Amino acid sequence: MVDRDTILRQGKDVLKKEAASILKVEAQLGEEFIQAVEILYQCTGRVITTGMGKSGLICKKIAATLSSTGTPSFFMHPADAIHGDLGMIVKGDVVIAISNSGETEEIRQLIPFLQRFMIKMISITGNQNSTLARFSDVVLLAMIEEEACPLNLAPTASTTVALALGDALAMALIQKRGFKAEEFAQFHPGGKLGKQLLKVRDLMHSGDKMPLVGEWQPMKEAIYEISGKRLGMTCVVNQQGELMGIVTDGDIRRLLENDLGFLTNPVSLCMTCYPKIIDPDALAAQAVRIMETHSITSLLITDQERKPIGVIHLHDLLKAGVV
Repeated sequence: MVDRDTILRQGKDVLKKEAASILKVEAQLGEEFIQAVEILYQCTGRVITTGMGKSGLICKKIAATLSSTGTPSFFMHPADAIHGDLGMIVKGDVVIAISNSGETEEIRQLIPFLQRFMIKMISITGNQNSTLARFSDVVLLAMIEEEACPLNLAPTASTTVALALGDALAMALIQKRGFKAEEFAQFHPGGKLGKQLLKVRDLMHSGDKMPLVGEWQPMKEAIYEISGKRLGMTCVVNQQGELMGIVTDGDIRRLLENDLGFLTNPVSLCMTCYPKIIDPDALAAQAVRIMETHSITSLLITDQERKPIGVIHLHDLLKAGVV
């Protein structure tokens, strides 16, 4: 029976071998990687990944990563392709083919079709003298000394290296395209990550939904506005429409404790000056940080002339799942 120490040692050994394989490939990476990124950048169609078995699973992940970072991509099973699915490939597409040996029969049968229709192919293989390598436009060599499998049979280090190279291609494309966090959010509308990348303007109350009073109006008008818009506050502006302050439910409660006649006072005498503001293009997650730092529940959004254009409330952030 295998003891606990042996199990732990085996786990560490796998991680060491896979990490060492990645570092070896990293040290050899050169001009061919730049060429591969350029081909993907110039692609006018889709990037199609293909591979058999475990390589196919790696291909699916690479396609998903490319698609989520601005490069339209999908996985095509090579066996299905040679039995009718080659119609998926059209002019302008680029194929990324993964085969450690470079001699996978189903992949080899794709080559004449790709050559005939002048489809560019990038290969990730451990055999630079293979059929796949010879007919590829660019070869990303993923040679390993041994698999992490104790029998040196199950694809482990080889698939890890292929996956890392796919990630490297996708990340290099992000930089070359100038892909931004906001664009990433568009491809991730669901889930915590996508919600954290929402912008303030996506959640703010604007137009008629934004509570607003003039600093010259009596406080009773501010209370009507707060009650009607149901955000627990109202913006206060001057005659030029510039933001001057804010009146909140908390302000009204404090006024009730000290001066019951405040309802006839102008808003300018009761408001809180210099309220916290945020840019409409700031991330919603940033709004959360400001609210937490200053223990407030609302932020005002202004334009470049300091005129209020919206309000974002903590409840909006909660509903959107940002918090």
